[in-house]
Amino acid sequence: MSSDRKHMTHAEQAQRGRVRAILISLVAGIAILALKAAAYFLTGSMALQSDALESIVNVVAAAFSLGAVLFAGQPADRDHPYGHGKMEYFAAAFEGGLISLAAVIILYESVMVLFRGVELKSLGVGLALNVLAGALNGLLGRYLIHAGQRLKSKTLVADGRHVLSDFYTSVGILIGLLMVMATGLRWLDPLVAILVALILAKTGFGLVREAASALLDEEDTGMIEIIVASLDGLLHKGVAKNGIITVHGLRAIRSGRYTHVDIHLVVPEYEEVVKAHDAAERFETALIAAAGLEGEVHTHIDPCRRKYCARCTDDACPIRVEPHQAHEPMTKEEATLAEPLQ
Repeated sequence: MSSDRKHMTHAEQAQRGRVRAILISLVAGIAILALKAAAYFLTGSMALQSDALESIVNVVAAAFSLGAVLFAGQPADRDHPYGHGKMEYFAAAFEGGLISLAAVIILYESVMVLFRGVELKSLGVGLALNVLAGALNGLLGRYLIHAGQRLKSKTLVADGRHVLSDFYTSVGILIGLLMVMATGLRWLDPLVAILVALILAKTGFGLVREAASALLDEEDTGMIEIIVASLDGLLHKGVAKNGIITVHGLRAIRSGRYTHVDIHLVVPEYEEVVKAHDAAERFETALIAAAGLEGEVHTHIDPCRRKYCARCTDDACPIRVEPHQAHEPMTKEEATLAEPLQ
């Protein structure tokens, strides 16, 4: 490992990985586009033209995504106290919009060709080039999704899903054009292109829908479940080890790869403020580690008001009104409850 890499923080290494993945996507996208464009010009196939149009979207989206990842990687500042991570969702929405636009263009052109007819030529060579391009798309899509999940980048995951959908459409086009070659029914070519357009429209709408949900701070159910599972493990240690009886008021939002968590911690009411504060800080650090979060946890301290004696493990409590009974597993409903027990 080089000296520079040793001194890089985890966040810096992750950001470098994101930029590298996008650059690979951009370079590979240009090469794949060249193959698909050649396949279309050799054959005149509407289906292959639709595949080439989708590759143009891939290249444009990769270029836009590079800027988005660079912008999202900037640290929080005075104007953006929660960081710049949401730019990745704008990139995903932009890519979804491009895919949808390509679907509309392909659909229109295919319907026109379906009525006026199409003349196909050199299908064998064109299909060979398209198969090669499709295989490269499959490898690239898998790589981008894996990199996006590992590096917590919505942009990379969205780009990978789009590229992978391009691979599946290429497979469909291959089957359709083989049928054209076998049967001589040339009208199957624009029909396959129409099916490609419908698949692209679904993919584009899905990306826009997910990005819009994130931009509007819709609850990330998966992230909440991860946090609740981590909370259950931490609370099982008891007050004696972490100073916290239970929690409520959990809220979490994602800003790109960063997660911001707000949560209320219930502590013994007789505890000194300094000790409760220190316990809260330790709990914040432990929760970030347990849930594997890249972000921050903000806590608010609530006194127990003797409502949680049955689950409190503080044997030295001088104000207990009933004995400790058992650890109650933390649930999503309880963790997200706005107010504590009445």
